[in-house]
Amino acid sequence: MSDNKIIKAIQDKGKTIEAEMSFFEHLEALRWHLIRAAISVVVFAIVAFFNFDFIFNTIIMGPFRGDFWTYRMLCKLGDGMCITKINGDIINTEMAGQFMLQINQSLLIGMILSIPYILWELWRFIKPALLEKERKAASGFVFYASLLFVVGILFGYYIIAPESISFLAAYTISPTIHNQFMISSYVSMVATITLILGIVFELPMIIYILASLGILTGTFMKKTRRYSVVILLIIGAIISPSPDFLTTMISTIPLFALYEVGIVVASMVEKRRAARHDEIMND
Repeated sequence: MSDNKIIKAIQDKGKTIEAEMSFFEHLEALRWHLIRAAISVVVFAIVAFFNFDFIFNTIIMGPFRGDFWTYRMLCKLGDGMCITKINGDIINTEMAGQFMLQINQSLLIGMILSIPYILWELWRFIKPALLEKERKAASGFVFYASLLFVVGILFGYYIIAPESISFLAAYTISPTIHNQFMISSYVSMVATITLILGIVFELPMIIYILASLGILTGTFMKKTRRYSVVILLIIGAIISPSPDFLTTMISTIPLFALYEVGIVVASMVEKRRAARHDEIMND
């Protein structure tokens, strides 16, 4: 009996060591995925740093110029919506302000440009743990997640950011107060809006993941649609600081569309899970 116990203890210890080795192997693999992702951010940040003159004057400061694409399109829609000048001046009050601005924004741009590669590294890490059917079902993860993020960034940059900037720059409580905006405040606002929209537009992908894990279903989303509408309206109002209903709806309509796409995605996953369950039961 004692010999059997010793043998069993050795076997259990061997399994434990094997499990520990497997864990550390996965940890080592994750470390290299993270290192490669970080390198991609640094490479893009360096490229952005040495091309910052174009990036700053053309892209970052774009929504603060009266000839920005969005404002020109509004002028074509009617004189009442036309914006030709943004009231206020951009200033810097810190000695190292402009230098730190260039570094910080270069890193941020590097991170944004690296998102597709970071998602690809994430996919490479989780792919070995998936079954063949799961791999096929999630084969377009990197493409669709990157596409939704880019669309969200563009929507925030061309629609929400210009609306917010034009409204806040024109808002005044007294003609004796002259608007002078810190460059850090302006850049932070543009970056925050665009990044938030980029993340919000990932809603269908988040729903897909939750539905695949069995946490969320299309049936549940349909039943709670009325409550979701209220939540999405609140999110739209937070994203856009302009108080008028039209601007809030411009911010919210894409969120409604993303939610409806999410319902379709969750319903498809739900049907696939049900079919897989039926196959198992029949077997």
